Amino acid sequence: QVQLVESGGGLVQAGGSLRLSCADSGRTFSSYTMGWFRQAPGKGRESVAAIDRSGSSTYYTESVKGRFTISRENAKNTVYLQMNSLQPEDTVVYYCARAKYGTLRVAGTAYDQWGQGTQVTVSS
Repeated sequence: QVQLVESGGGLVQAGGSLRLSCADSGRTFSSYTMGWFRQAPGKGRESVAAIDRSGSSTYYTESVKGRFTISRENAKNTVYLQMNSLQPEDTVVYYCARAKYGTLRVAGTAYDQWGQGTQVTVSS
């Protein structure tokens, strides 16, 4: 049973930074694309960033380009989301997810393992 555990969320002032981490308890982490999603109350889930199994291909939603960086350490079964220049509109719960594939995927339907989520709050 794969378990994804996020950490690193919290409260930060606008313009600040946070780094989210997601540890995968499975033994096949390096075979799969990983992604970060976010969902505000009453809204749909949004793909924020994704990285393929090798780390050579990445995706970012337009609103975070140039501010967020996704990376992974396959030796540690961990994926990261470095978030810089945070804005109040980034306030939401962030979820780590593992795709069913090794090539880059963006749509949430391509992911079948999800973490419990970590809250990010950016104060103005």
